[in-house]
Amino acid sequence: MTGARYLVHGVFWPAADDSGNGAPPVLRLQAPDGTFQETALDDGTRLGIRLAAEGKSCLGHHRVHGPVRRDHILCAGHLPSARGHQCERCFVADDFRLMHDFHRDGRVPPGFRSYLMQPHWLYVATFANGASKVGTAANLRKWQRLAEQGAVVASYVARAADGRIVRILEDLVSRDGGLPQQVRSAAKAGALADPAPASLLTAHHLKLAATARQVISGSGLEGFEVVDEAWRRPGLAGRLCSASLRHAYPHSLASGPHGFTIQSVCGSFVLATLGETDLEFVVDLGRLKGRTIVLGDYSSEVPAVQEALF
Repeated sequence: MTGARYLVHGVFWPAADDSGNGAPPVLRLQAPDGTFQETALDDGTRLGIRLAAEGKSCLGHHRVHGPVRRDHILCAGHLPSARGHQCERCFVADDFRLMHDFHRDGRVPPGFRSYLMQPHWLYVATFANGASKVGTAANLRKWQRLAEQGAVVASYVARAADGRIVRILEDLVSRDGGLPQQVRSAAKAGALADPAPASLLTAHHLKLAATARQVISGSGLEGFEVVDEAWRRPGLAGRLCSASLRHAYPHSLASGPHGFTIQSVCGSFVLATLGETDLEFVVDLGRLKGRTIVLGDYSSEVPAVQEALF
């Protein structure tokens, strides 16, 4: 079976309304001619792929010209990734590389400065095992940022005038509130294989969000307002975030053929069934980012001894 080879750029969520309803997320694919296509990941979607090359490739870099305008520049050399999902040249050229030091030295190109000076939100996100983090989102990606993080419960705790003050607040909550700024993707996937009860997650989350608000309220800083606003999780994520019998996906997404039917999606994670069985597995499609695949009628091998999974 042969077909076009696509470079995977990841799972992206389109904007949704205040209830969390909207179009399903997509797997964004780069064709050999540099054009893009998107495969919707919805309840009932059958996804079949085959890994077509070893290792990961550079996904290019961004030049930002303002809050809504940016250029995605593909890697000219089609080089392997070296830092994250970029080659060294694209990493150095990427405007977003400068984001995390902007509040310390302020040295960024004019277009990216315009992007960073829009209003930003400070949030607390909690994942399926209770692990939580503090983070930031630009105003135009307020909802999507949390959807793509794979949050189970989340709250906005501050609205900042710009990206400088929000990152000062983020550092403050990490230092004085004890919340990290990152939760590993593997930990999120593992937690979704056995999610904690919703009531416990919500109670735990509300305490952390209250602590974050308390920390920033006593900071003496200006340029922000404290808010108490719940993020609305997408309806498509409900089943994956709820307790049911499921298992970690037993195959590596670094090689081989894979095929399954999607039931639910949270961030880059999907709850999927294999073959004609009712067994459900948590698959992290984020592991495909930077890899080259072929789409087709492929299937994942169903574990031979199903009883060993229980």
